[in-house]
Amino acid sequence: MSADPSADRQEADRSAAARTVPLARGLSVKLLLLTIAFVLLAEVLIFLPSVASYRMAWLKERLGTAAAVSVVLVQGDPQSLSRAAQDDVLAAMGATAIAVRDGGVSRLLAVADMPPSVDEHIAVADTGMAEAIAGALDTLVFGGERMLRVYGPVGDSDKEFELIMPDRRLREAMLTYSRTLALIALLLSLVTATLVYAAIDRIMIRPIRAMTRSMLSFSQAPDDPSRVISPAARADEIGVAERELSMMQERLQRMLAEQKHLADLGLAVSKINHDMRNILASAQLMSDRLRQAKDPAVQAFAPKLLRTLDRAVAYSEGVLAYGRTQEAPPARRRLRLRRLVEEVHGLLDIGEGIEFVNAVPPDFEIDADADQLFRLLTNLARNAVQAMAADTESALVRRLTVSAERKGSVSRILVADTGPGLPPKARENLFAAFRGSARSGGTGLGLAIAQELARAHGGGVELVESVGGRTVFAVTIPDQPVRLEAARGTLRRPA
Repeated sequence: MSADPSADRQEADRSAAARTVPLARGLSVKLLLLTIAFVLLAEVLIFLPSVASYRMAWLKERLGTAAAVSVVLVQGDPQSLSRAAQDDVLAAMGATAIAVRDGGVSRLLAVADMPPSVDEHIAVADTGMAEAIAGALDTLVFGGERMLRVYGPVGDSDKEFELIMPDRRLREAMLTYSRTLALIALLLSLVTATLVYAAIDRIMIRPIRAMTRSMLSFSQAPDDPSRVISPAARADEIGVAERELSMMQERLQRMLAEQKHLADLGLAVSKINHDMRNILASAQLMSDRLRQAKDPAVQAFAPKLLRTLDRAVAYSEGVLAYGRTQEAPPARRRLRLRRLVEEVHGLLDIGEGIEFVNAVPPDFEIDADADQLFRLLTNLARNAVQAMAADTESALVRRLTVSAERKGSVSRILVADTGPGLPPKARENLFAAFRGSARSGGTGLGLAIAQELARAHGGGVELVESVGGRTVFAVTIPDQPVRLEAARGTLRRPA
């Protein structure tokens, strides 16, 4: 426990803060903001050609009005119009001069104050979209004090009409149009973002939020079955993620339950072993005295009693060894495997009708830890004997055979029996403690310990065959790799 309570509280606050996501950084807010931004970006791309088209349409409309006035003036006498009438016509159109070109001859039909210069010439019939967009942006940003010359044909007329006009009204109309378009774009983006957000929130964000809550809740109490997520019946990626998360949480719960069971078992066996040590010590003292007795019957039963006590100690040590975090590293030496198998045979309690065959060649050597390999083979052989002992039919062949072969630098030990074979459940949970037992009431520790010891040697245990009448386990143990420094020292050593 920490000596500083304030530090513990700060650590708890940081942990709680890491488990919660502020609203401003949540997926929902990010999705809403991104949707609005993307819609506005699309509206900007639409805005530029729209405002350019509006500018050209506004200019064409003014040019068309000028053409209508020009027809009237051409048919009549332009000189007959008074200055006040000309000013009224030009003021209504927002122009300072109207002209018409016919057959290469230009005629000035109405004029107010002719400007000394024109800032921009706009041919309404020959302006492309790119040029129109550039002109619209130029008018919006820098316009208001410029003089324009707008010219071009109107309708099917072969005459070309011209207008000299300031761009102040044009810019005001374009600003009004731009504000209206921007307001519509903003409303459209908000409506679109809301609809997209609602759809994606229902389809994606809510399930993701539910999975996040489930993971946080499950991490606080992994042993509570009610905190396992209930996957929805969906066929998309979210459904697959929910089902995989549910299966992972269930597997983790089973694993934690097994680990807790192992921890409880290790604690219980440690307590039992502490008291059993005194009992076994007393039993061994009595058995030593029995060996000194002259009674032939006592002499016959004394070795069996000693073997029984040794097996009790071995069972206890086996469970305790499995409960430790790991086995001690193997102290490997060259061994004569046949003699080791004979010692295993001497320890087994083989009943009548079960034959033990030591088929290991007399000169077969293996590079292994003697004690660990003895435990490994004892576990495999004991399982085989117990499986065959369950068969009470006297005519059945019950034989346990241990053989060995070498392939290069790898030794392979085969433990075969003529028992009933492993049941399906045992084959599915092979080498899993408390689940891989082949008999009722078994723990499955024998195979689990054997696999752990073999892996400590760099090898493994595998089930080669398991059918009615034949079960074969193979133990693979490779030789130790030769150290390069040692090999060089041997080669350099003088004869």
